[in-house]
Amino acid sequence: MKKKSLSPNQLAIFENFKIRRVFDEQKEIWYFSVADVVGALIEQVNPIIAGNYWRKLKQRLKEEGSQVVTNCHNLKMQARDEKFYNTDSADVETLLRIIQTIPSKKAEPLKLWLAKVGYERMQEMSDPEMGINRARENWTKHGRSPKWIQQRMMGQETRNKLTDYWNEHDVKKGEEFAILTNIIHQEWSDLSVREHKSIKGLKTQNLRDHMSEAELIFTALAELSTRQIAETIQAKGFEENKIPAKRGGRIAKNARKALEIKTGQSIISGENFLLSNKSKKK
Repeated sequence: MKKKSLSPNQLAIFENFKIRRVFDEQKEIWYFSVADVVGALIEQVNPIIAGNYWRKLKQRLKEEGSQVVTNCHNLKMQARDEKFYNTDSADVETLLRIIQTIPSKKAEPLKLWLAKVGYERMQEMSDPEMGINRARENWTKHGRSPKWIQQRMMGQETRNKLTDYWNEHDVKKGEEFAILTNIIHQEWSDLSVREHKSIKGLKTQNLRDHMSEAELIFTALAELSTRQIAETIQAKGFEENKIPAKRGGRIAKNARKALEIKTGQSIISGENFLLSNKSKKK
């Protein structure tokens, strides 16, 4: 059987609930974390409680001979501790059947939401510019400046080229991508991704969405340098790609230190774009 080509984990938001998902590019369908969907249905933000509810429901469905559980897939998804674990995942059709087994006032809104996010992805595949425009609109609504948005999008393009290289040279998506990313980040910033998020007061949020313009630029420089070094030495596999990750990150680190000496200001910032912080400043 041909191995699925799954895109990196992405979060989708249903009301106040974060639902993890991955996209199967070969089948062109989303797979969602079943426990996250169940948590939204029972209005439970605690992942442990939501997970326990799903395990009990799964056992009951098995005993009843339901095919729903059989249709679930075990896919790697990132948890709150930033590590990747096998996670019960299902496509929209299977999720709709699961939703029917849980009495909830959120059932109908969630069904409509599932249909909507799936349709948006189909639109973006046929017209990639639509996805770019949607991201731009979302950042604008959250108060980002046009200059910041441009830098964020340029940085994402640089990131995509690096992950494309990894994907084509035997680096596994998920944990290996995360480890190499952390090596690059540690090298250029002297902080792990987790430590940088902690300084900014972030938990599950995307670090890059809360970086300053300067942090975005140095992240992009580190990742651009990493890719070009990897291409030069033809790094293949996880272990070999650690070398360009360290070297690329170090190039950005040297540039960061040189600028900090000239300006007397730290590039690393504790500022973020959290709404709670904005409201406190008013």
